[in-house]
Amino acid sequence: MAEEKKKGNAWALIPLIVFVGLFLGVGIITGDFTKMPLNIAITIAVVVALLMNRKQKFADKVEVFTKGAGHSNIILMVLIFVLAGAFSKVTEDMGGVKSTVNLGLSLIPGNLLIIGLFVICMFVSISMGTSVGTVAAIAPVGFGISQATDIPSALAMATVVGGAMFGDNLSMISDTTIAAVRTQNTRMSDKFKVNFRIVLPGAIISMIILGVLTHSATISSSKDYDFDLVKVIPYLLVLILALIGINVIIVLIGGTILSGIIGLLDGSFNWIKFLKAASEGMIGMEDIAIIALMIGGLIGLIQHYGGITWLLNFVRSRVKSRRGAEIGIASLVSAADISTANNTISILMAGPLAKNIADEYDIDPRKSASILDIFGSCFQGLLPYSPQVIAAAGVAGISPFMLMPYSIYPIILGVSGLVAIVFNLPRLNKKKDKKAA
Repeated sequence: MAEEKKKGNAWALIPLIVFVGLFLGVGIITGDFTKMPLNIAITIAVVVALLMNRKQKFADKVEVFTKGAGHSNIILMVLIFVLAGAFSKVTEDMGGVKSTVNLGLSLIPGNLLIIGLFVICMFVSISMGTSVGTVAAIAPVGFGISQATDIPSALAMATVVGGAMFGDNLSMISDTTIAAVRTQNTRMSDKFKVNFRIVLPGAIISMIILGVLTHSATISSSKDYDFDLVKVIPYLLVLILALIGINVIIVLIGGTILSGIIGLLDGSFNWIKFLKAASEGMIGMEDIAIIALMIGGLIGLIQHYGGITWLLNFVRSRVKSRRGAEIGIASLVSAADISTANNTISILMAGPLAKNIADEYDIDPRKSASILDIFGSCFQGLLPYSPQVIAAAGVAGISPFMLMPYSIYPIILGVSGLVAIVFNLPRLNKKKDKKAA
């Protein structure tokens, strides 16, 4: 039994395959990827997982599921989703979303709006340290821009996710960055410098592609767009608080309270409607929150059955050279993220094994930490069942699969990582390695 756990079990991945297969199958058959409700797909996958491994008591498997669903990272995501729902709805009812969108439409040409949205998300995410919080806070503005222009809502939402993943990959306070740095025993500032040099060209290329895709974008109407600068303040507050590194939960609570005060003062709503708006916003995010819990529990079962261990061992067994070792590290964290839909957990899982590989093949710890973070973030922004993509698609009321063709930055982020591996970039001197923490 111990040997089996050490080797892992490929069959443990069946529930994940069922989950993704339901989406793809129903979408291909019907020609509409919105036909399969996400909550139904994840429920079916969970049932399949619970029915597996009949040698184990059903009650024990349920306990494994609940522990996975109750992981601290999952609960934090749920809290962020709920608070973001309250902030978004209160700010919308107060008129903040409309004023913010109209301000952008008045000042920025239609063909530059998406680039501006991408840059804003980059800065918010790198300051907040959370891609989930960034998507939750900025996605309503992105959707508003798509509604007021001829830009597809899927492109706008994918742009929000892409910008959020840029910051999540680099932020000094991001849990993914902290996990990568700690598992590879290097310094945060050193990892940042190496990581930034790898991904900056990809970010610039992404902005160029976004510019090409939206070069002919026009605002739907030639009318003057009215806006109230006071109602834009909540979003400015979110941006400023994020830039100075305030915790995302405090940011969202503060933004909600400020939006409520503005709405009460200008008569947009009374205190009863304010509370109702906050409640409706929270309720609107309950479906996403429950899905996040279900995914956490499902991953807990897959890991318990040995699916993650099998994936990690499969990748490691194919490492033969230094370049292959770097590709192996990238594959490890990618496989873990595809399985868990959580880049922090995937880095924590793959990190220790990646460290062993890095030491064995003399890979700079700054480079191995960057590879872990880059490929974790890459797939996190691509997976149609990641919390970031689900949240963005939920705001626009579209299928998460519709975002995939427009996931420009996550794709280029992965390409940038591969280029850095193949061409041994950036060139790092060994002297700094001695100073690593």
